[in-house]
Amino acid sequence: MNIESILGELVTLFIMALALGMDAFSVGLGMGLIKLRMRQIFYIGITIGVFHIWMPLVGMLIGRLLSDTFGTIATLLGGTLLILLGIQMIFASFKKDDEPLITPVGFGLIVFALSVSLDSFSVGLSLGIYGAKTFLTVMMFGVVSMVLTWIGLLVGKRVQNWLGAYSEALGGSILLAFGLKLLFPF
Repeated sequence: MNIESILGELVTLFIMALALGMDAFSVGLGMGLIKLRMRQIFYIGITIGVFHIWMPLVGMLIGRLLSDTFGTIATLLGGTLLILLGIQMIFASFKKDDEPLITPVGFGLIVFALSVSLDSFSVGLSLGIYGAKTFLTVMMFGVVSMVLTWIGLLVGKRVQNWLGAYSEALGGSILLAFGLKLLFPF
């Protein structure tokens, strides 16, 4: 392989990683609108980054064996999870207590990370069919998604201070809209 083809492949993978990471940014922006400490923001970014490594890796391995049927199922599941989380956040914003029903801690963090990484599973299936370089691909997806999640969370945290009580409803609306976009591409 010559340097131009390697560079071209790196640029292509980086663009794909950015495209996949934008959902992590969007969800991070929505999650950042609830009160989070910096330590939570750090762990959320790491967790979503790990899921963006693990999910396409599994997808690539399965994609080498199967067709892309599971990609559609993964997208539908991810969209449905984001819609449910968005609705939950919107309803929680109208309750009198400050504690949301699902928070990005423990099981809630796993649900958030899974919902935004299911589309990377679908991409992994496709890349597995075409025989992409596994290690480079999944590491780029993970690192870019982690960084974009942190950026989204930090921007959301900053905006949350300006919006006050309405910030959680806005965050839920972002998750809801992104879930609908996954289910009904327009």
